[in-house]
Amino acid sequence: MSVKTSTTRRLTGAAVLGLAALALSGCAGGTGGPGQLARFGLPEPVSDRAPFTGNLWHGFWIAALAIGVLMWGLMIWAAIRYRRRSPDEIPKQTRYNLPMEVMYTIVPFLIVGVLFFYTVNAQDGVRKHYTDAELAAQGMPAARTIGVIGQKWSWTFNYTDANVWDVGTVERIPDLYMQVDQPVNFTLDSPDVIHSFWVPQFYFKLDVIPGRTNSFQVTPTKIGSYAGKCAELCGTYHSRMLFNVQVVDQATYQAKMDELRSKGQTGQISYQTGTTQQVGSTQAHGGN
Repeated sequence: MSVKTSTTRRLTGAAVLGLAALALSGCAGGTGGPGQLARFGLPEPVSDRAPFTGNLWHGFWIAALAIGVLMWGLMIWAAIRYRRRSPDEIPKQTRYNLPMEVMYTIVPFLIVGVLFFYTVNAQDGVRKHYTDAELAAQGMPAARTIGVIGQKWSWTFNYTDANVWDVGTVERIPDLYMQVDQPVNFTLDSPDVIHSFWVPQFYFKLDVIPGRTNSFQVTPTKIGSYAGKCAELCGTYHSRMLFNVQVVDQATYQAKMDELRSKGQTGQISYQTGTTQQVGSTQAHGGN
C-alpha cells in the first residue's frame, strides 16, 4: 500500500467519524426535536433570552469550523506538496520564518478578542433587567417576582406577587409555575452551599450562593413542561435536586396559585431564618 493511499484512508475515516458524531448529537433524545442538528446540539429554545446564547453558540461553531477547515486544508496541502519523493531526499532546513511567527502570535489574539467581544454582548443581553416602563413600551406586562431558594437537596419557590409558596424535597420533585409571555424577575438564595439554577431550554443558568442574592429576568415563550436541575455539585443528593418548569396560560397559572393558597401555603419562606416544616423525611431548610 502506498503512503498516499494510507493517508487518504486515514483522512476519510476521520471525516466519517466527525460526521457521525455530529449526526448522533442531532439525534439525541429528549428535548431536542428534529431541529437539534441545526442548533448544533442545543435543545429547543423557550425563553426570550435564548437567542443571545443560541446566536453566540452558532457563531462559535462557525468560527471553529472555518478555522478547522483552514487548518485541515493547510495540513493536507503541506503533506501532499512536501511529501518525500525518494528515500534519500532531505527537506530544506529552515531555522525561522519571522512573518510566520508574527502571524502565529497575532492571529490567536485576534480570534480570542473577537470571541470575547461577542461573548460580552451576549452576556449583557441575557442579564439585562427591563423596567416595567420598558416592558410596557414593548407591549409586555409588568414583571412578576419569584424567589428561588436552593437548599440541600431541593428547591423552594416563593411566588411573591401571589404571596404563596411551594417547596420540594428529595422525595418530591417540585413544580415551578410560570405564565407564558409573562416576564419574571427571579431572585436566587441559598442557606447552605452553592447550588446552580438551570433550565436547559432557557439557555441560561445562574449560581445560587450563600450570603448573596443573585437575580435575573426571563420571559417564557412557549407553553409546555421543561426539566430544571442543579448544575453545581452540592453534596450527597445533588443528582436528585431536580424541578420541573410548567409554562402555562393565565387561567392555569391563577388556578395553581389558588390551589397553593387553599392548602394554607401563604406568605413567604425566608432562607435566612429557616423553617421547621417537615415534608417527607427532609426539612425544607436547614436540614441535611
